[in-house]
Amino acid sequence: MQGSDLQAQFITYSHLQFSDQHLRKLCQSTGGLLVVGFFIYDASTYREDLSYTDIPVPTEALYPRRGGPKNLPIAETLVDDEDCPENTRAKDKPKLLILGSGWGSVALLKQLKPEDYHITVVSPVNYFLFTPMLPSATVGTLELRSLVEPIRRIVENVKGHFLRAEAVDVELSERLLEVTQTDSNGVKQNFYLPYDKLVIGVGSTTNAHGVSGLENCHFLKDISDASNIRNKILQNLEQACLPTTTDGERKRLLSFVVCGGGPTGCEFAAELFDLLNEDLARSFPKILRNEVSVHVIQSRGHILNTYDEALSKFAEARFAHDQVEVLTNARVKEVRPDKILFTQKDENGEAVTKELPMGFCLWSTGVAQTDFCKAIAAKLDIQTNRHALETDTHLRLNGAPLGSVYAIGDCSTVQNNVAEHLVSFLRTLAYEKGKDPEKMTISFKEWRGVAQRVKKRFPQASDHLRRLDKLFEQYDKDKSGTLDFGELRELLLQIDSKLTSLPATAQRAHQQGQYLGRKFNKLAQAAPGMQANEMDYGDLDDAVYKAFEYTHLGSLAYIGNSAVFDFGGGLNFSGGLLAVYLWRSVYFAQS
Repeated sequence: MQGSDLQAQFITYSHLQFSDQHLRKLCQSTGGLLVVGFFIYDASTYREDLSYTDIPVPTEALYPRRGGPKNLPIAETLVDDEDCPENTRAKDKPKLLILGSGWGSVALLKQLKPEDYHITVVSPVNYFLFTPMLPSATVGTLELRSLVEPIRRIVENVKGHFLRAEAVDVELSERLLEVTQTDSNGVKQNFYLPYDKLVIGVGSTTNAHGVSGLENCHFLKDISDASNIRNKILQNLEQACLPTTTDGERKRLLSFVVCGGGPTGCEFAAELFDLLNEDLARSFPKILRNEVSVHVIQSRGHILNTYDEALSKFAEARFAHDQVEVLTNARVKEVRPDKILFTQKDENGEAVTKELPMGFCLWSTGVAQTDFCKAIAAKLDIQTNRHALETDTHLRLNGAPLGSVYAIGDCSTVQNNVAEHLVSFLRTLAYEKGKDPEKMTISFKEWRGVAQRVKKRFPQASDHLRRLDKLFEQYDKDKSGTLDFGELRELLLQIDSKLTSLPATAQRAHQQGQYLGRKFNKLAQAAPGMQANEMDYGDLDDAVYKAFEYTHLGSLAYIGNSAVFDFGGGLNFSGGLLAVYLWRSVYFAQS
């Protein structure tokens, strides 16, 4: 019996040994096949034949005619208009110019159908930047190259064209965009690009708020900003290690200040704290960790003031736990090379001037208009907003020829003039019926029709028009069963006051870009029928597509090994590592 057991064990052991050897050989052969396969693929990418051939280039592309108010070259044809059959077919299509390579522009490009338009993208940078993760790139959590995608690759999918240049002005009446770029000699060359439709998605610039000394600050708008910030942080750490650095100078070098308690400022402060707390001790002298300080200066009563108050308090408690100092109700007066002067309200509500030594300062205090947007606004009397270009609910630039210029993203804001629009409509309706508008009244049935018109033209007002019966009853002051002109005007003005500006976020720009892409596809599809019926005037946008409606999907922010989620309507979520993993997974899924 023992002999049989030994024989069975020996057979089992031999079988396992054979299986192990077989598995090793199989892995080796599989690995060998993969290596061979890689080399075969790599060999197929080399070309022995010459890739260039004679390419037809239109003469007008090489020698553009001059014209326009400034007698500049007009690039009516581009050098790659006949590079392929698709480009040749699109050459005579309506010219669509897209300014910028941000969230709105890229979302628009990904929605467009090739060959419906002659598409040209103009941007001073040749990449799309995934901005929500930019604070992570400043401290090395993510590599900079993982946040960018070449814009030419995206443009290629719609058989479009890309010009690395900057828009400086626009002639609205002649539909000419003035563009500038620097030649090989460092001289600026200006020229015109004609357009049928122009989409402005140039983003915004940093808001200085009248504070002097911002040349001593860093900003976080572009990939180069993230690289400069990373280098400055490392430079301060290295200088703090030198034996010639005094105690006072070391504390100043290790004092990191963030001006602005919004999502960008808070996320950068959190990422910076993680770097200094977790990575610093492993690579630098321990004394540096004890002398590092991070400060957040916020002008409002709470950081993350656009989020739910409970989330703001959670973020403040988290920063207090991590010894990140939050200075609320504080306004920066001046930024000097070695310190920051600011005022802060004391217990009696009086402003007291204080100073804070600093070796690094990030300025993240909101957005302002670019010079290009200011130049456009100056041409149009109707553009009275000093912070953004105003559009209607179809994202058309107010004051520009109808259906020719659109604005999306941070550079724009959707004007909510519900009362003005409806009052104008009712006046016209009254005149058509031969009635005096001031004496005109509407019944509840007519009020329902007016409400439907408001919802169609101003989708963002829908939430405020859910209970039409209660609104009617509330503003029917004389209980007559009708609303007179004054009562209706008061009702609409109340709705106007409740409508807030859309947030200047990547989420909003992305939705606006998608909306314009779908609408432009509809316009291109309807163009043959409209041309046959000679419909080249009127509100074509409204005829073929609905007004833009923004859907808020929530706001996220990373707060030092914690994260907060604000979905609106009182629905929010905050937590530790689980929330962090959820926060990262949301952004990684989009990248």
